[in-house]
Amino acid sequence: MNAEQMWENFVKQQPEYKDSHYSAWCYGTLVDELAELTVKNIKTTTASAYELYAVDNDPIPQENEFNIILNSKDEAVCITKTTKVSIVPFMEVSADHAFKEGEGDRSLKFWREEHTKLFTQWYE
Repeated sequence: MNAEQMWENFVKQQPEYKDSHYSAWCYGTLVDELAELTVKNIKTTTASAYELYAVDNDPIPQENEFNIILNSKDEAVCITKTTKVSIVPFMEVSADHAFKEGEGDRSLKFWREEHTKLFTQWYE
């Protein structure tokens, strides 16, 4: 199912959202693994590199926006709703946030190691 089809099915079941906007996207790395963690409600938050929104001319996510998460084949796997957006320095990301990202052992140490590698690649 593609994103448009998933959205159409969603608004049939939730007609109060028919005029809402959604963005369809996939995670930047480990696309299928992270999409599956999202489907399983293990990954309930995500992080990105703030400055790269301006570089890529992308809007910063906003609360109450809908997201259709795609897998590596551009198939829609689920719909999420952004409930909170926080902009914090890298070293102030909390252990709670790292746990809710659902990756690895869900520790802050793992989160910092993996996101240091990821963000270093993205900033290059």
